[in-house]
Amino acid sequence: MDIEKITLGSIYKRKKTDRDIFQELMPTKVKEVLLVATLYDSYSIVREGQFSDKIFGEYLQLNLYAAPRFTSVNTREEALLTLEHRDFDLIIVMAGLDKDAAVETARELSQSRPRIPLLLLANNNADLSYFQAEGRKIDFIDRIFVWNGNSNVFLAMIKYIEDKKNVARDTQNGNVRVVLLVEDSIQYYSRYLPILYTTIMTQTQILVQEDAKDELHKILKMRARPKVILVDNFEDAVQVINSYRRYMLCVISDVQFELNGVDDENAGIELLKYAKSNLKYAIPVLLQSQDIENAERAKSIQADFIDKNSESLSMDILNFLYRRLGFGNFVFKGQDGKPITEAENLVEFQKKFRDIPAEALLYHGKRNSFSTWLMARGEINMAEQLRPIKTEDFESAEELRQFCLDVFQNVRFEKLKGTIVNFDPALATSNRLIHRLAKGSLGGKGRGIAFICNFIENIDFQKLIPSLNIRIPSTTIIGALEFDKFVEMNNLYDDIYSLNDYESIRQHFLESEFDSKIRERLMSYLEQVNKPLAVRSSGLFEDSLLQPFSGVYATYLIPNNHPDINVRFNQLETAVKLVYASIFTESSQAYFDAINYKIEEEKMAVVIQEVVGQEYNNKYYPTISGVAQSYNYYPISYMQPEDGFSVAAVGLGMYVVGGESSYRFCPRFPAINPTAVSDQLRDTQRHFYAIDMTKNDFDLITDGEDAAIIKFRIKEAEKDGTLEHSASTYLMENDDLVPGIQDEGPRVIDFANILKYDYVPLAETLRLLLQLFKEAMGSPVEIEYAIDLDAKENGVPTLYLLQIKPLIRLEQQVDIDLGALDDEGVIMYTERGMGNGEIESISDIVFVDPEKFEKSKTRQMAGEINKINTLIEKEGREYILIGPGRWGSRDPYTGIPVLWSNISKARVIVEMGLPDFPLDASLGSHFFHNVTSMNVGYFSVPHNSKNEFLKMDMLKAQKIVNESEFIKHIHFKEPLKVLMNGKERKALIHL
Repeated sequence: MDIEKITLGSIYKRKKTDRDIFQELMPTKVKEVLLVATLYDSYSIVREGQFSDKIFGEYLQLNLYAAPRFTSVNTREEALLTLEHRDFDLIIVMAGLDKDAAVETARELSQSRPRIPLLLLANNNADLSYFQAEGRKIDFIDRIFVWNGNSNVFLAMIKYIEDKKNVARDTQNGNVRVVLLVEDSIQYYSRYLPILYTTIMTQTQILVQEDAKDELHKILKMRARPKVILVDNFEDAVQVINSYRRYMLCVISDVQFELNGVDDENAGIELLKYAKSNLKYAIPVLLQSQDIENAERAKSIQADFIDKNSESLSMDILNFLYRRLGFGNFVFKGQDGKPITEAENLVEFQKKFRDIPAEALLYHGKRNSFSTWLMARGEINMAEQLRPIKTEDFESAEELRQFCLDVFQNVRFEKLKGTIVNFDPALATSNRLIHRLAKGSLGGKGRGIAFICNFIENIDFQKLIPSLNIRIPSTTIIGALEFDKFVEMNNLYDDIYSLNDYESIRQHFLESEFDSKIRERLMSYLEQVNKPLAVRSSGLFEDSLLQPFSGVYATYLIPNNHPDINVRFNQLETAVKLVYASIFTESSQAYFDAINYKIEEEKMAVVIQEVVGQEYNNKYYPTISGVAQSYNYYPISYMQPEDGFSVAAVGLGMYVVGGESSYRFCPRFPAINPTAVSDQLRDTQRHFYAIDMTKNDFDLITDGEDAAIIKFRIKEAEKDGTLEHSASTYLMENDDLVPGIQDEGPRVIDFANILKYDYVPLAETLRLLLQLFKEAMGSPVEIEYAIDLDAKENGVPTLYLLQIKPLIRLEQQVDIDLGALDDEGVIMYTERGMGNGEIESISDIVFVDPEKFEKSKTRQMAGEINKINTLIEKEGREYILIGPGRWGSRDPYTGIPVLWSNISKARVIVEMGLPDFPLDASLGSHFFHNVTSMNVGYFSVPHNSKNEFLKMDMLKAQKIVNESEFIKHIHFKEPLKVLMNGKERKALIHL
């Protein structure tokens, strides 16, 4: 796979949602109608008959939201003048007593505006013989209708024009169905069309009420109704059938009309025969005639029949539509044709389908009743899969039942994949969609995972990477509106926004209650889900493009394994409340202050995900967890910053994002590891985190985020059998690392079997994903992932994408001449710097005294730095922070475990190397992400480097403002100058 040549546009096949499709339908709408009628006709129709009110009433009755506006004029001259000054979508000329004048008016208007559809409206049935005889001589008129005092004929005229113009596009874009009406009698089609349109729109409206998501969706879905196409001769009818053979819903035909230019009394019979023989699947067909003897002819070709002279003609047509086209309820019948039960909607239909007797299955299966009814209800995919199926294809009725149920489920699932759906317990464990438990914003983290879900469902990753599944964990989100509701319902607003004490605020949240609806949904969720759960924060600002609050709020991992579901419910509810309360921690308060946001602006959504992994000896964890970024601040060898990097570890991802000793590699060059074997032995992962499955009862309130988490030595993972592809063995006699754990010797977690020998294509996959996500988001990105090496779906392992966040774009590069300075005044110089530009306002430096540094006292150092940070913050100043090892590491033996809030006023951070102490930024950690996103300068100065240095003697010579056991705070008389060259990654600090 040549990743360089793959672009998002070439592989991203966006699956259109129903809403997308509906918005594309019916692009041509009749909004402005010019009605040309004599003063008398105009008066009788428009004024006396309250015409506008009736038209508007017709539209409202059918829940059509935009009735056209009618403009009435009385003379040909007035019509021509009006056309010069205004645009119209349809012209209707009414024929009064002087029929010839009306025709001439129509002719002149058509010549003036040939592109505007023009219809003629006869005043009564007595005039029809004249217009019927004129026939094709008046070809400048699109169609003639007759007015019989019922305003619904105007609805039919408007919809006739709209359908004629939209049918080609709407069938192609939205699989819209087509009803073909073949009738040359003006009187009858003026009667039929209003019935057809009213019935079709009423049926569509019923469907809309069943499943439309909101008012806009209802309006849009009305556009997907079947189109009614009216023709009056055999050739045009055949053309419609041939053009829309995939979309035909039914054919309604007269017996006698033109065939080859002459009236033919067999034309209707021949047309219905043609439809039956040339359409792939049988559709309902209806023959109508004034001669009752044609009923036998209809029966001979298995067509329904209606007598045009019937006193109940309207009702007969309605019965046909409801009975044969599935426009009403579905009536399940036994072999004797007697009703057993009926279903009003699709949900009822599927529910009763499971329980109906076998005889009913066979009765309807032989008649294709199921597909016909589903087709009429817009369930086109279901209908098309059932249409070709014959009952004799199955050995038993139960086999047929199961096949149909599978079709229902698969089609529904295909429709929902990659979307956000309201909570449905039946789909609670699916990892192909996002569940919403409550309304409102998904928050930054939720928005990111929803974007990933939609993204991967629109790309055929199975084709690109066949040996690895790309998925998200099963994800459910409580929308941010629930947070507002929770605060309001429990009267928390004054308490939480006036108190400054996190412990008190937290207690208020814990003592408050959710409403009954969300409690019921959480309980239903737990009834379906039995895996450990991660309950994650998803604030509005979290992981946003502008200010990613990375790791500032809480995440709770719970085993979800207590035998009592009520205990599990209480654990989940408590975790959600604690996530809510985490907005008000000291760390998040410091972050809000730093970016000048008000905490009142933040709202909290909550993401609940199944934890990726398996249970091994009462421990639950994924084989591999990691973070990958599309921009590498510390490239080596021939790597470029744009090649990105990844940090990976065995076990839960908190090991990586906590900044502990993980394995770092470049997805483009995964085999390159410049570190000496001795350094790899020293710095390899020695512990991992897992959920303790022996703890089914734990205290989140007292023990916090780690309540159900335990830290194990890495040899425990070897006992679990999860190190086979993640570790190499050190062979002392060769001073070398051998992939695998077959030999005796120290283990080094370097993922050699995966990165060097492609057990799974992790590096290639990450490289592709980073490239695609960077293009999709328009900025460098960071993704968190976990891998389950167990081959399940498709028989291959699965890479789960857990989160995505943007890396703030690099500022415009500023060229800085680093060589034009006096060496005497230079305090620090490094070629491993991050950041760009100049800082000239800092006079304070806070540093760890290297002579007093002790690995075992790093927690104490973090506390001392926090106190100094608080003092400097009160004075409104900023400082440069210098110290050994990894800043922000969760592991106190690899660096100083400060939180971001502990150093919130540090504008520049320097890592200094010490003998036998690792110097490697906590890349991929939440701490590191926040520092870089806040545009803090971040420099590393290795120990005993030839070119890079940090002059500690200059620091020790300055005035000490504050001093603790390990930390010194010094102040310079004049502000220091910090120069950062982002292109070359060089930086210095000088007087």
